[in-house]
Amino acid sequence: MRIREWQDILEDVTERDVDPEGWRAVAGDRAGGVGEDMYLAHPAAGVFFLKTYAKNPFEVRGVGTQVARNLDDEIGSFLPEDDAGGRFAVQSPPEDEEEAETVSNRLETVLETHADAPTRPQDLFDDVMEALESPAFGPMEYDQYDRPDELEGLNEQFEEADELLNAELEDLIETDEVDRGFM
Repeated sequence: MRIREWQDILEDVTERDVDPEGWRAVAGDRAGGVGEDMYLAHPAAGVFFLKTYAKNPFEVRGVGTQVARNLDDEIGSFLPEDDAGGRFAVQSPPEDEEEAETVSNRLETVLETHADAPTRPQDLFDDVMEALESPAFGPMEYDQYDRPDELEGLNEQFEEADELLNAELEDLIETDEVDRGFM
């Protein structure tokens, strides 16, 4: 298992040549410490595990790794279905002004279309992500104040990775001299 910076893991996610809508995520507070845990999974890309914390209001630090190359039924049972209430997306900024304008025009068209027709919030989200050409988006189970049961289940499945990432994150927290979170 190769532990790397959390942003490198997200870059791996964005570079995967898979259906962007096929991603699922589970996230919540980190057990026993500052920060959050997050799993990102896709049937064709595998399962990625991130541990992050806010060093200050402007900087997030963390570590991550790929914990599985495939998404089997057992692991998939901990991930949200398409109709889950929460949503997430991994986004990259436009490369230049021309691309930004193109994306802006597509986004404007999507919003005008949804303003004229009654649609579900999930449909608007999916259409916006497609207009933005998001490389990864989908349903998410998230609790900003606690840990969802699904997160506990995934941590049990990947107990060794959880321990290793916790140790790496604790080293970062100690190096950054962040003893507790801020609210």
